[in-house]
Amino acid sequence: MEKLIEQIKSLQARNQAVILAHNYQLPEVQDVADFTGDSLELSRKAAATDAEVIVFCGVKFMAETAAILSPAKTVLLPDLHAGCPMVDMAPLEDVKAFKARHPGAVVVTYVNSSAEVKAESDICCTSANAVAVVESIPRDREILFVPDQNLGAFAATQTGRPLILYPGYCPTHARLHAEDVLRAKAAHPGALVLIHPECRPEVTALGDAVLSTSGMCRFAKESPASSFIIGTETGLLHRLRLENPSKQFFPLAESAVCPNMKKITLEKVLFALEDNQFLVTVPEEIRVRARQAVDRMVAAG
Repeated sequence: MEKLIEQIKSLQARNQAVILAHNYQLPEVQDVADFTGDSLELSRKAAATDAEVIVFCGVKFMAETAAILSPAKTVLLPDLHAGCPMVDMAPLEDVKAFKARHPGAVVVTYVNSSAEVKAESDICCTSANAVAVVESIPRDREILFVPDQNLGAFAATQTGRPLILYPGYCPTHARLHAEDVLRAKAAHPGALVLIHPECRPEVTALGDAVLSTSGMCRFAKESPASSFIIGTETGLLHRLRLENPSKQFFPLAESAVCPNMKKITLEKVLFALEDNQFLVTVPEEIRVRARQAVDRMVAAG
């Protein structure tokens, strides 16, 4: 593995590339990356660098978001089959039909969506700022929330706003149940329970805090607590343990594994750098409209 890492670093320097790894990637992929984080956080970091090439170790919508924010850079996804079932649940035509049934409504779209769907949106949000984005919309406006019904339900609960929810969800987070929380708490008494808002409402209701992956990392660093139960994809535990060696982290359930997030390997990162594969682009007309929705989110706070 050491030789493989040396080859990656050599090619990276030659290609003026930055390597990004989502928090759910394999540990060795996270370790070789320049930055780890959530999808939008990584895209914004990449846009701020002088790198000419972005190797995005994540899933396709994340690479698309990087291309939206960095049109002059080459964006590579090491495995073109690394997709997202939630994105697939919200194809463009279905979202357009959803909008047509609610004319005049504000469309809030989670960044876990295709570039085409972002372009059909009024404003984007992340799992970290969905509540703030919803609160930024005038109270007399009807709101459609696309595509994650669980994140939308959480934002509705936190804001007291009635949201019309598109019926999409993350299969990995949907695999977590209230019984898993109760079982984990019994196994690790005293541990704080951190839950991702993509989880079912009955699961988020049992958490000590409901946070995005970046929020969980900050919370764990700043908390005086010494042990945590982590209710999200298990890949995040690698980063949490690295950043907090004196603390303990337990998965809410070992079954919370996203197979798409595990498709990228060090070998595929090397092949991406060797052969400029696989190039991810967004047509300019779609990119401009999608960028507007992302920029509105940033302006909303």
